[in-house]
Amino acid sequence: MPLTKADLSRLRSLQDKKHRETLGLFVVEGEKVFGELLAAEFPFTEIYATEAWALRASLPDESPSAASLSKRLTRDGSPYLQQITPAEMARISHYPTPSSVLAVGRIERLALDPGTLAHGLTLALDGIQDPGNVGTLLRIADWFAFDRLLLSPDCADLFSQKVINASMGSFARVKTFTVALAEALAGAQVPVLGCDLQGNDVHQLTPLRDAVVVVGSEGRGLSVAVKRLVTCYVTIPCYGDKGGRPGGAAESLNAAVAAAIVCDNLRRLAAR
Repeated sequence: MPLTKADLSRLRSLQDKKHRETLGLFVVEGEKVFGELLAAEFPFTEIYATEAWALRASLPDESPSAASLSKRLTRDGSPYLQQITPAEMARISHYPTPSSVLAVGRIERLALDPGTLAHGLTLALDGIQDPGNVGTLLRIADWFAFDRLLLSPDCADLFSQKVINASMGSFARVKTFTVALAEALAGAQVPVLGCDLQGNDVHQLTPLRDAVVVVGSEGRGLSVAVKRLVTCYVTIPCYGDKGGRPGGAAESLNAAVAAAIVCDNLRRLAAR
């Protein structure tokens, strides 16, 4: 059945956060990211694919993003993949070059229960607006098996395609909460580590099994409200002489790189 004008308009509108929030839906487009989320058993509500993709998905020896996932393209025992023409895909695509598969998911926001931060490791993002960084930080939380990730409301939208693509499937695996960050941290009865250039050497940390790591934006750093709740500032030492010798002259590290180093140190120490 061809897509209706209403379907075309609705699917195109999901490019914008305003419409995503109104409809409670978001879009994932592209074989790789779709395959990653389907492999993580993300519950899509709609899947649209071209004949070429559907054919590959039916072959027994195809790639993980197609054939090995074909058995999961059912809901309640019935197929819910709708095959569409390349022309239709071009009309609903959010990219200049349309992909062969596009899926729709429902926006669901988790509620952070009181006392949750007291157990395990939490990565908190304070005003990080670059979607690539937010997606990468999701991957970092996933890689280091952090228990959860917190986003302040002024971070990049968790349900934007750029964030989801950059997360490389971690979007579906990491428990993520969008919260008023200062309010959430005020009730945390664990160390709150703030990443800051003037902090203590991260390599001197003592082992911590329960903690919150807070990362701010590269331009502004941590917000004033969050700074009041930090119990210990940490930094990654800069090696080299900024007085002229090669190396060590970078102004700062990318937020995701810095977070990864801090997370690695926490996990390494906890394993001792």
